Amino acid sequence: MELIILTKINTPVIGWVSDVLGMIMDIIFRVTAALGITNIGLCIIIFTIIINLLMLPLTIKQQRSSKLMAVMQPEIQAIQKKYKGKNDSETAIKLQKETQAVYDKYGTSMVGGCAQMLIQMPILLALYQVILRIPAYVPSVKVYFEQIASLMMKQSGYIDTLSSYAVKHKLPVDKIDYTNMNRVIDLLYKFTPVDWADIKNAFSSASELSQQLMNNVPVIEKMNEFLGINLATSPFQGWTPSLAWIIPVLAGVTQWLSAKLMSTGTSAQQSASDENSMAQQMKTMTNVMPLMSVYFCFILPAGVGIYWIISALSRIVQQYFINKHLDKIDVQVLIEENLKKKNEKRAKKGLPPETINKKAISKAINTDTTVKKDEEEEKRKQEIIASSTEYYKKNAKPGSIASKANMVAAYNEKISQKKNGKKNKTAASIEDEDVKDGE
Repeated sequence: MELIILTKINTPVIGWVSDVLGMIMDIIFRVTAALGITNIGLCIIIFTIIINLLMLPLTIKQQRSSKLMAVMQPEIQAIQKKYKGKNDSETAIKLQKETQAVYDKYGTSMVGGCAQMLIQMPILLALYQVILRIPAYVPSVKVYFEQIASLMMKQSGYIDTLSSYAVKHKLPVDKIDYTNMNRVIDLLYKFTPVDWADIKNAFSSASELSQQLMNNVPVIEKMNEFLGINLATSPFQGWTPSLAWIIPVLAGVTQWLSAKLMSTGTSAQQSASDENSMAQQMKTMTNVMPLMSVYFCFILPAGVGIYWIISALSRIVQQYFINKHLDKIDVQVLIEENLKKKNEKRAKKGLPPETINKKAISKAINTDTTVKKDEEEEKRKQEIIASSTEYYKKNAKPGSIASKANMVAAYNEKISQKKNGKKNKTAASIEDEDVKDGE
């Protein structure tokens, strides 16, 4: 992983996206610096919010696809059960054709829900590159490190000195070319305040370099410090707890809340089938992914944790309004919109338009309505039970079993309150009051 962090990705898509995102981050840094604030933490926060807003249309499309997919799942599962245990090629062809027929019926495709994810993946990978290696992509930050690196590389024995720090930060020394200024800057960006102090001592005899260190290190440390935490270093620096540990914890909590809120958009339809593999996968991801976030935010630079926290908070706010929006959209509307787009593509190919499958729409609406009715019915039952219980508590006849049960329940409740410090009455006085209440 560290090798990937240090080596700038040069794939056509991710490399290009990283450069564009770096330009956005550079603009943010310049604007905040003009306002007198040169802080990378603030830039990461603003940067994350902007990127999440730009990706909002893709997120909405993905959620709309998930809503429709949840309705389709019972039919797809029925087909899978039909051919379960059969592995011959003829069965595989039938399974594929019947599954495709379900997708066609609802006006979507097997890759419809994955298309948005495929678009988002290069953006997300590029994001991590920018956050992990800010000086490499943000010229306004790089200039401070460049002034130091250029002079340091002129000093004799500088490679041996830097290699010792590479070992300290667990970097692959034998695979890093320290004659390349960008590699030197990558390492310098990981320096802690203690490392900078050591570097000053190591090159104290080089007057010009010492002067650059005196001028730029305070600025670099100020840029990297956010609420007392150095964003360029990982929160885990040993088993002694520190303020930086709050970042992985918050990252895990916000990731869990975000995943939980996202799952509510389709949970109603998914709950209709206990064997829904999609629902089980969502539950697993909801619990596992936050734990992974905690782990990675401990070992990666704190800046990554800040990004994950703000990104999760942004998704929570967005998802709240997306869920409100999706609740107002009828499944019938989704099917009609999908078929409209599909027919536009068919028209370009000279193919006749497909008609809306009324049976599919009816089934989708009935599935959605049945789940909602079941939820309302369960809620109504709970209200009736609660109301009935309250009635018998208040209207039980003296001497009846219900009356005695109420006395025991009231006695136990008050004894419990006394033990918790909420009441200071003795057990005897509580019993006297209960007897009076029963009378």
